[in-house]
Amino acid sequence: MDQISVTRPNILFILLDDFGWRDLGCYGSDFYETPRLDQLAQEGMRFSNAYAACPVCSPTRASILTGQYPARIGMTQWLGGYSEGKLAHVPYIDHLSPDYTTIAGALHNHGYETWHVGKWHLSKHGEERFDSYPEKLGFDINIGGCDWGQPKNGYFAPYGLETLEDGPDGEYLTDRITDEAIALIEQSGDKPWFMHLSHYAVHTPIQCHEELVQKYREKARMLGRDQTSPFIEGDHFSCYHKKDEKILRRIVQSDPGYAAMVENIDWNIGRVLDTLESTGQKDNTIVVFFSDNGGLATSEGSPTCNSPLSEGKGWMYEAGTREPLIVRWPGNVKPNTISHEIMTSTDFFPTFLEAAGIDLMPEHHQDGKSILPVLTGEQSFERGAIFWHYPHYSNQGGLPGCSVREGDWKLIEFFEDEHLELYNLREDISEEHNLSEQYPEKTKALYQQLQEWKASVKARVPEPNLNS
Repeated sequence: MDQISVTRPNILFILLDDFGWRDLGCYGSDFYETPRLDQLAQEGMRFSNAYAACPVCSPTRASILTGQYPARIGMTQWLGGYSEGKLAHVPYIDHLSPDYTTIAGALHNHGYETWHVGKWHLSKHGEERFDSYPEKLGFDINIGGCDWGQPKNGYFAPYGLETLEDGPDGEYLTDRITDEAIALIEQSGDKPWFMHLSHYAVHTPIQCHEELVQKYREKARMLGRDQTSPFIEGDHFSCYHKKDEKILRRIVQSDPGYAAMVENIDWNIGRVLDTLESTGQKDNTIVVFFSDNGGLATSEGSPTCNSPLSEGKGWMYEAGTREPLIVRWPGNVKPNTISHEIMTSTDFFPTFLEAAGIDLMPEHHQDGKSILPVLTGEQSFERGAIFWHYPHYSNQGGLPGCSVREGDWKLIEFFEDEHLELYNLREDISEEHNLSEQYPEKTKALYQQLQEWKASVKARVPEPNLNS
């Protein structure tokens, strides 16, 4: 084995889709069963204040790969999304350009094998889609990544994915993606590797093996959760010019199909972790578990509940962007630790570079800050403010806005009426008490900071919709 593979760790980055902050037992779920991820948290560090850079998928995924905020890139919406209401649609970049140096490309240039397995959703539709597939953005291998944002034909084969050969009828996509990831790890050679293991789960459609779904039907019955409605109703303005309509907010975790998907993904991640151990690579592999946005709690069946966080996917509130983050790195990250430091998805790029002993590339990961000092406990860490910009109406009921968090304080600016909301997240994690009038100086300071940031990244702000 050559010197580089001894001194540089493998990096396994596991990214789920629409997985909520409270969807793990170790984050407080009282319904879902996640023994392998709970064990991973015991073997590593769990973060309480980790964030996605956007409340929807494609922008966050771009931020992970580039180390730049979605607003700087210009990709502020999930690719294919369109919305308007009182405000007009805001155009956005519809693919991740190969001109960007990604974390995969940077690691590849320093001797790493780089593999993408699973969801991509960072390319154009149509014939031009191939120009921004993973192979064009630093990955040696692409299995399953294309322009799709979800399994269009469902989770059971035949899938119809052009980058994944169909398995036998009835094969389950999450199982298959895991099989492919395991095969790559088992066949790895002397060079260190970076795997971007990006599952389609737990995005809709909510589908899983019937025996697992039945298990959770019975569990819901045993807990009495089948006796009352798990939803409350609330009004919102539809982003598609329909009349005002009701949305259903889930207030308890009880959906059997979703719970089955959660257990299945936990089991499959366990299979990958077992492979690291059986191949002797556990001690030299950084394992990172993360999600691209919050759990789906207010639309499309509202399959999960993120309480005590407010709302979920598509919203500017905490449940839209606060994510579960677990990092295991034997000998470097102290087991069974919890970090309350604030970090966001742009931070992975510089963190992985520093962990691999590669010089930082601030001209590329402009908005990222390495969290290696947090992981190793060797230095103090001050992240500074983090920002969000989502100038769109979401499918889930969220309104266009932007926000900043600095320390315990979070300010949200909503673009429709320009009103501001200020929260102290240490005292009010559920964002129930708007303190903007009570603390006008704090509100003014954060608002000014947010305006300066928007100008620095050239964030696009929606204009009034003249047709509304």
